[in-house]
Amino acid sequence: MGTRFPDLRAYGGADAFLRACKPRTVLDMLTNKWTTLAMGALLDGPRRFNELRRMLDGITQKMLSQTLRAMERDGLATRTVYPTIPPRVEYELTDLGRSATAMLGVVAAWSAEHADEVLAARQVYDERAARPVEPVVTSG
Repeated sequence: MGTRFPDLRAYGGADAFLRACKPRTVLDMLTNKWTTLAMGALLDGPRRFNELRRMLDGITQKMLSQTLRAMERDGLATRTVYPTIPPRVEYELTDLGRSATAMLGVVAAWSAEHADEVLAARQVYDERAARPVEPVVTSG
């Protein structure tokens, strides 16, 4: 069988399957689509808000603001305001944010490698789900 997540509760550790577990809150943050994509966009260095918005196709201004604020709050990114007119604001990954991108890079590579398989599986499922339910016939 595949790799299992260890149950560390008996040793005083955390269990990410429990709602109140601290690592689960971090897992929730890291698995947010926009957080993951924003971290990838910031990998090459600081970027301005509108530059990030152009890079992250489909994100709204409001969602980008919320995402960057949450990343700053979680210690993944910093926000620097330069005293110019108009003010220039840049966002940059922190060391903590950069350390998480290594793991996210593995997820991105897996996603690219298996995208066709996942999309094919979805199509098969959707086609099967669209057919009427057939009764199970047993002999005897």
